[in-house]
Amino acid sequence: MEELQARHRKEQRELQARITQKKKNATKKTRKGVNDECDKLQQELNQKQNLEISQLNGDDVSATADSLDHLDLNDEANQQSTTESAPPASDAVPKLDLPTGEPGNRGKKPNRQKARLARREAERVAQAEIAAEEAAKQTDHRGNEKEVMDAAFSRIGLKEIEITPDGHCLYSAIACQLNDLGLGLKPDPSRIVLQPATVSRIDTVASPRHDGYRAVRAVTADYIKEHQDDFVPFMEEPLDEYVKKIRLTAEWGGQLELQAIARAYGVEINVLQGDGRIEKIEGAGDDADLEQQKRQIWLAYYRHTYGLGEHYNALVQKAA
Repeated sequence: MEELQARHRKEQRELQARITQKKKNATKKTRKGVNDECDKLQQELNQKQNLEISQLNGDDVSATADSLDHLDLNDEANQQSTTESAPPASDAVPKLDLPTGEPGNRGKKPNRQKARLARREAERVAQAEIAAEEAAKQTDHRGNEKEVMDAAFSRIGLKEIEITPDGHCLYSAIACQLNDLGLGLKPDPSRIVLQPATVSRIDTVASPRHDGYRAVRAVTADYIKEHQDDFVPFMEEPLDEYVKKIRLTAEWGGQLELQAIARAYGVEINVLQGDGRIEKIEGAGDDADLEQQKRQIWLAYYRHTYGLGEHYNALVQKAA
């Protein structure tokens, strides 16, 4: 009996392999015929093997026939169960909704794609949360600076005048306030170097709303050159190159330029820092009269608020 059962198992495996191959090669038009043929092959093998078992056991022929009739009634259910347990490449799953000629196992691709998209979205959300957490831990230099500045304006009674952040901001802010103080910009055309395209605008250098920064640059460059002993020790480049940059470029102004401006125009410059400190730069000498000592210019100096970097805005007293 064991030998017969082993042979039967081998025959069943071979038949299943044939059925699988037939169904894989079937098209939409031939699928029904192939399925019917496979069902018939399975029934025939089942009948043959049952007869062999009955003969080996010496069962009555009529009982065998009854047994076969019973098998015939359940063959369709047995075949369905067998087919469902076949490898994924088989055609056991209904194919009515699949495109023509597409194997049944390809229907899983959309699910894999959704899984990939979901995984990527989860990674993106996780990275965004990490970035937000890191940003929350960082110091808000821009917000803190603006908050301190606004509080200082209110305390001192100052109003801010926005200056264009173009590299000329220090000189433009000075020009604006010199004009308001009635001191003038001292625009000597012979001391102001203009490009050929702007020579026709020489008259506008007296106006702080236009090219006033050019006059302040010229006065600053001249004062530094005329008093070079006070400035050269603090320079990192030759004097001529340094003053040329002041005259002709948009090079930012710093501590040396503020000192030269204060002395050249005889004013006191108060620079409000982003941390609330006030830096005073005195330009009037000990022999200056009281009126000259009262000439004050206010600047707001920012390090973080503006995208281009360091920046100066003009400050004026609020109207009473």
